[in-house]
Order: sequence, then structure tokens, then C-alpha cells
Amino acid sequence: RDYKVTGVQTCALPIYTTISNRNRWIALYVLCGGMLMIVLDVTVVNVALPSIQRDLGFSQSSLAWVVNAYLISFGGLLLLAGRFGDILGSKSVFMAGLAIFTVASLVCGLSQSQEMLVAARFVQGVGGAMTSAVILGMIVTMFPEPRERAKAMGVYAFVASAGGSVGLLAGGVLTQAINWHWIFFINIPIGILVAVLAVRLLERPAGIGFGDGADVPGALLITSSLMLG
Repeated sequence: RDYKVTGVQTCALPIYTTISNRNRWIALYVLCGGMLMIVLDVTVVNVALPSIQRDLGFSQSSLAWVVNAYLISFGGLLLLAGRFGDILGSKSVFMAGLAIFTVASLVCGLSQSQEMLVAARFVQGVGGAMTSAVILGMIVTMFPEPRERAKAMGVYAFVASAGGSVGLLAGGVLTQAINWHWIFFINIPIGILVAVLAVRLLERPAGIGFGDGADVPGALLITSSLMLG
């Protein structure tokens, strides 16, 4: 089945047919805002690790799990999250991932024990995987014309690459100015704003359904291997 938009045809992709050109670019910035939040959280914790260690009593070896718990669930579930984006629809997975990530950020900020923080970081990685796995597909869908798509991908690449540096800066400022809890609390207003704008600006293309299934055991095996390795 083909979808036609301003003379451009693509196959089997639910093109955003009713969204205006202006709103498409705003929607791109919304998606990039979600991606920035995900990428930022990979590095923002690094600066605050000494403060977290002193406050919660982590040993030097167990402290690594504050970072590893996030990376393991994020990397292990990324492919599965992309598949669920095909099955259930990219907007549905994006919104669900954003909600999980934002709530997990709140729990991270409220953590008063090592176990609570590590578990919340793992859940945060799940939300991050769900959110980031579908963003590129949504951008490609929104911008079927090659020149516009190249510009949109440039914006996305800039935000994704700059997020790491922003995370290091934000982590240092928040930890020194307030305390380490705020490196997680800062995600809450960003997540809420992105969610509100996404509801208004992103269309909800239908997924393909569960006819072809998803490799859930494979994703769990990858995640388990990362944890044990």
C-alpha cells in the first residue's frame, strides 16, 4: 500500500498527511527534546557519582551499578522497543516510554537507599529505550521529501551528540548548586512538557499488529547477558 504526500510516494509507511509544515518542524523539536532528555541522562549521573556514594553509602564496586543499570536495560531492550513501535504504533510506544522515564526519574530523585536508586535507574533505561527506539522512524515518516529529511536528521544528530556534553555540565551545576537528587528531578518538567506537546502535535499511525510477533525471549536474553557480562 502506498501513501502519497505532495507527489512523493513511500511504501508501507504511515505518512503524516494532516500535519502542517510548521507543526512538523515543531514536532521535530519535541521529539529532539525527548531524545535530549534520554541522552543527557547517560552522562548527567557521572558528575554526581561521588555525592551519591557519600549520601547512600555505595562501595566503589557497587557504585558502578548506578550507571550500569540504566545502560543494561537501555541497550538490551532497544531492538525490542523498536519492534513494538512497529506493532503498536510509534506514538503509543513513544508516549509510554516517556511516561515510564519521567516517573522513574521522580523515583530516582526520591531514592534514599542503594536498592531503590539502582532499581529506578533500570526502569529509567526501559523508558529511555522505548522512547528513543521510535524517534528516528517518526522523523523519517514526518519528512518524506529528501531535502527536508536531511535537515531534520541534521537537527536530530546535533541534539543527540550535544546531549552528552550538556549532561556533564548540568550534572556539575545541579550537584554543586543544590544536590544530586535534582539531576533526576530536572527530567520531570521536561518530560511533562514533551508529553503535552507530543499529544497535540504527533499523529497516531496504526501499528501492524501482533501477526508477525516480537522476539521477547531474545531481548531478555540480551539483557541477561549484559547483566552477567
